Amino acid sequence: ENKIDLFDLQIDQQVSSYLSETAKWAKFLAILGFIMCGLLVVVGFFASSLLTRFGNDGYASGMSIFFTIIYIVLAIVYFFPCLYLYHFANKMQRALRQNDQISLTDSFRNLKSCYKYMGILFIIIIGFYVLIFVGTLISTGSRF
Repeated sequence: ENKIDLFDLQIDQQVSSYLSETAKWAKFLAILGFIMCGLLVVVGFFASSLLTRFGNDGYASGMSIFFTIIYIVLAIVYFFPCLYLYHFANKMQRALRQNDQISLTDSFRNLKSCYKYMGILFIIIIGFYVLIFVGTLISTGSRF
């Protein structure tokens, strides 16, 4: 394994303070994210029961299942970056508290995974938008 020496970078007191505060905010945001995931699941089932209650036809039943699935999928997709962020925060706090290089490395690995996941997710979302845009252009162009 190659070890890169970047001018003997070190974590001084100021950097440690910044990382500690970053870890606290990351943990806060991750916990809020977990709560939001739970709320998405609850709202998915609540919306499903509302649609079923107000409509007795097959369309309402189908839509209620569709909404439930969409909300659960959104909760699952949102769960993983929150989990990576939570692991980053915990491991960073442990690394700073115990002066532990392995925890520091693991915390940054989790932060990288969080950003990588979000980047890939945004690329997928942009791809869907492009497909919708192109599909709209094609469908409106064929009407003329």
